[in-house]
Amino acid sequence: MPMSADDLRAHLVEAFPDADIAIEDLAGDGDHYRARIVSEVFRGMPRVRQHQTVYAALKGKMGGELHALALETSAPVEAG
Repeated sequence: MPMSADDLRAHLVEAFPDADIAIEDLAGDGDHYRARIVSEVFRGMPRVRQHQTVYAALKGKMGGELHALALETSAPVEAG
């Protein structure tokens, strides 16, 4: 059974409560999403580690309930 966008958001908010999160269902099937996550947690992390952190937050659902997830992760841009 596919994962709903609400369930995906709930997992991400639980793991990254400070984050600005945007989710897009790419195919309309609840199985292919794009998620943009901007969180202070990612500051100083290489991109690969950022993505690993997101996959860990999904608690094994990636590849099962969630077939495909295109990720855009970053730390907030500091005003200067």
